[in-house]
Amino acid sequence: MRNFELLDHVTVDNASGVITFAASEGSTGRPVVAMRREGGYISLSASYGPLEIALRPRFQELSRVLARLQPVEGLQTTRQIGTGQAYLAVGLKPDGVLLLRPTIVADATGHLGFNLGLSDVARKALFEWLPVGADS
Repeated sequence: MRNFELLDHVTVDNASGVITFAASEGSTGRPVVAMRREGGYISLSASYGPLEIALRPRFQELSRVLARLQPVEGLQTTRQIGTGQAYLAVGLKPDGVLLLRPTIVADATGHLGFNLGLSDVARKALFEWLPVGADS
């Protein structure tokens, strides 16, 4: 089974346009997800200690998928944004936690991914920041 690390602290830097999600201070490895809009893309950096996965999903695709996401009991992630080699898998739990799985696929033999969840408060901050459902 996958073990998801909950990110429950949100910081928005209006000067740089970066939104950052982090885990509580006591968390091992202190996972962090940072996002910034770059034209038609979202620059996403997910780090766990010294490891990082960086993705650039299309803004419209990310916004559209998040806007249509419905909680599904029993399934962890129900949608993917990106390509077969690098993607962000997302899912919504009934309690409002948004699951994020930034993943890099090596080939048929394996992949590297982080199992992260944004708390309900952090998810709402993300949806407002993007904004989810926006066309531009």
